[in-house]
Amino acid sequence: MLLRLFSLTYPRGRPGVGLLLLRSALGLTAAAQGLVYLSGRGDLSLWASAACLLAVGCGSLLLLGFLTPLACFVVGLGGAAAAFSMPHSETLGALFGTPFFLFVVSAAAAALLLGPGAYSLDARLFGRREIIIPLSPHLSEP
Repeated sequence: MLLRLFSLTYPRGRPGVGLLLLRSALGLTAAAQGLVYLSGRGDLSLWASAACLLAVGCGSLLLLGFLTPLACFVVGLGGAAAAFSMPHSETLGALFGTPFFLFVVSAAAAALLLGPGAYSLDARLFGRREIIIPLSPHLSEP
């Protein structure tokens, strides 16, 4: 099922390492973003706390390379919502501003379109496999 969400290959070598770096940067960014908001503001509503926990969870999924398309979609959607709902970067602090959120959206879109790569749990669990079917004993007799 998840094979349909990715390209038909899980690149290895330098392209696979590039996808690993892209996923890692995006995952660390999303997790850090969620943790900064959870730890820095005591007056978060229930929905804001849930969004922060979702960012931390999706960042962790991206670091592992598990359910990558879903995690990229959620991170990209969250980055777009943050970029359009908070137009002034001084409300976000010096670490995360509106141009930064646009970078997150573009990186999430790139990771969503390229797939997780060979160095991910998705490739290990859902990647292509070679199935060897042994000959039946009654078919091998002349």
